[in-house]
Amino acid sequence: MYQPSNTITPFLEKISKVNFDKYYTPGVKILCHAFMWIFFSSLLFMNYWVELKLSFDSSFLLTARGTVNNMVVFYIFFYVIVPKIFKSNVLGVFLVLICLPICIYIWLSVNYLQFVGMNYFGIEINSGPLQNIVSRNAKQTVAEALSFKNVFGNAMLVIYSFSPPFFVKMLFDITRLFNRTIYFQKQTSELELQNLNIEKDFLKAQLNPHFLFNTLNNLYGLVVKKDPSAPEAIINISDLMAYTLYESNTEQVPLEKELDFIRNYFALEKMRYSADKEIELNISAPEDLQHIMIAPLLTFTFIENGFKYGLKSSDRNFLIININFVKNIFYFSIENNKDTNIHKNSPFGGIGVKNVEKRLNLLYPANHNLKIEDRENSFFVSLSINLT
Repeated sequence: MYQPSNTITPFLEKISKVNFDKYYTPGVKILCHAFMWIFFSSLLFMNYWVELKLSFDSSFLLTARGTVNNMVVFYIFFYVIVPKIFKSNVLGVFLVLICLPICIYIWLSVNYLQFVGMNYFGIEINSGPLQNIVSRNAKQTVAEALSFKNVFGNAMLVIYSFSPPFFVKMLFDITRLFNRTIYFQKQTSELELQNLNIEKDFLKAQLNPHFLFNTLNNLYGLVVKKDPSAPEAIINISDLMAYTLYESNTEQVPLEKELDFIRNYFALEKMRYSADKEIELNISAPEDLQHIMIAPLLTFTFIENGFKYGLKSSDRNFLIININFVKNIFYFSIENNKDTNIHKNSPFGGIGVKNVEKRLNLLYPANHNLKIEDRENSFFVSLSINLT
């Protein structure tokens, strides 16, 4: 399966696994909103009752007034203004610039209307630091209540009042957006990996016909000559086929088995060439690699291309593969001569190489380094993968 990048913190990784669409039903949404308003209303009530030492009734009355103000601003902003911002280009930009002043004006307008209504019904705060606050505000005209001086003078108080629910809402929406983004990234990556696995299986199928044909011809020659290396070649073919058909179907295999596959494939390919060609495989790695895992067949395309396109020059013919494993880093390099007369047949732009690049970017996004060089007289590929 797709593994997220290590740059995602454990906390964000847990968030990405939450299925918001499944659990955030309309009923749950109503409960969450109710809990939020009850929570912030309780804090506001305690401020009036404990800090300002107002009576219970007065604290409850002012808390209800403040909560209604905040709710009106909250729902107008998030369910009227914000949708218009995202639906309209010109109007959206304009609303972004003036949304804060709009929210302040809405808050003060609702606040003024509530004071007028309370004064009409004879409701008043008769003691404490906010004594007669209802009548004092109700006596203002609309122009006075919404004057620039009054709005500017109360701007910070109003912002402090509706900021907490705004912060909670935006934090929740950002979390939900992050969750959906990671979810779709995973779906996209998993689909890409599925497609790449199909391509990988296709490459494995390609391995069988031409390779087996040449290898069996060579094996037939060894058997006719009663060469003592014939039994070993048969075992190599058996191990190679078992690996490509069964072992490499998983996303990761033990590094030791991958190295055995490379040895077997190299040995069988080398059989087809005369001893005067410089064909070397150098592997330097600890004996116990069972606990080290790697994606299978990442180097196969480069090795196959080396034998397919190299060793055809009239001058020096060579193919040299070096593999090292040091401090959990897998190092691979291959260099083979090329025939400058068939330079256009360069193998390094083919589907196989692109498949490898895609797999590396998905499986080891920040933990690999691939370098491909078309040199004057040779092709050179180096690959390093951090397998920690």
